[in-house]
Amino acid sequence: MTAPQPQTAAPQPQTKARQLREMLLSPDLEFIMEAHNGLSAKIVEEAGFKGIWASGLSMSAALGVRDNNEASWTQVLEVLEFMSDATSIPILVDGDTGWGNFNNMRRAVTKFCQRGIAGICIEDKLFPKTNSFIGESQPLADMNEFAGKIKAGKDSQTDPDFNIVARLEAFIAGRGLNEALDRAHAYAEAGADAVLCHSKLATDAEIQAFMAQWDGRVPVVIVPTKYYSVPTDAFRKAGVSLAIWANHNLRASITAMRETTARILREESLAGVEPDITTVSEIFDLQGNAELKQAEARYLPATKTPA
Repeated sequence: MTAPQPQTAAPQPQTKARQLREMLLSPDLEFIMEAHNGLSAKIVEEAGFKGIWASGLSMSAALGVRDNNEASWTQVLEVLEFMSDATSIPILVDGDTGWGNFNNMRRAVTKFCQRGIAGICIEDKLFPKTNSFIGESQPLADMNEFAGKIKAGKDSQTDPDFNIVARLEAFIAGRGLNEALDRAHAYAEAGADAVLCHSKLATDAEIQAFMAQWDGRVPVVIVPTKYYSVPTDAFRKAGVSLAIWANHNLRASITAMRETTARILREESLAGVEPDITTVSEIFDLQGNAELKQAEARYLPATKTPA
């Protein structure tokens, strides 16, 4: 009689955090795209992006408040939950300064892991934060205190692949290359899974200077919002791991809404705009109405009113 063969466990699907980790560690330059709610997150995935940047600027603007921590972290968490539920690709959250000290960071990381969020990016500035593109010489957090915040986050993650990205604001604050490198080394030593080198120059000079001196101990992330005209191949050649297109869905939507709203007011008619905007049926498709129809057939008696 043939002995029964041992059952081979089916391979487990990758968590979203593992997907993001592999993007960070990929030898190729990877890209993620901004979203700020469930619908925009769906559109990012539909377009073919492998990951989402949950922009603090965009989420706060969509809520009608300033990018100065005026939206609480629990309000941001509610938005993120809708984004995570709506998509199957990883979300890297713009976590500002971590919404406080190491203890706030611990709680945020725990909650993000519970919601299936892939990672958080925190910046080494003071709470409440000011957007990096506003003003000059913004004050930085103490390097050692910020390193402790990273350690606290790593110790609190319940998903072993959850990613903490340490955002370097040294160039933003006018502190220069040596300060940026010192802080990057300290944050990598504290356990950061990557560092984000931020710059608001119109060229990539600061990014290239940093990459030329960086020892590669963790991957480097960039946000080319201000130096958008630099060819992408320059980032590849420099060894950048991940580029974030940081706020362009929000900005595009503002342009479109302003134009459409002004035209309807001016013309007192929908006839002019209707050919140029998304149909209601396309919205239904994005919302997943077809799946609901299938579920009604599966679960509801034929005589019952549809959901």
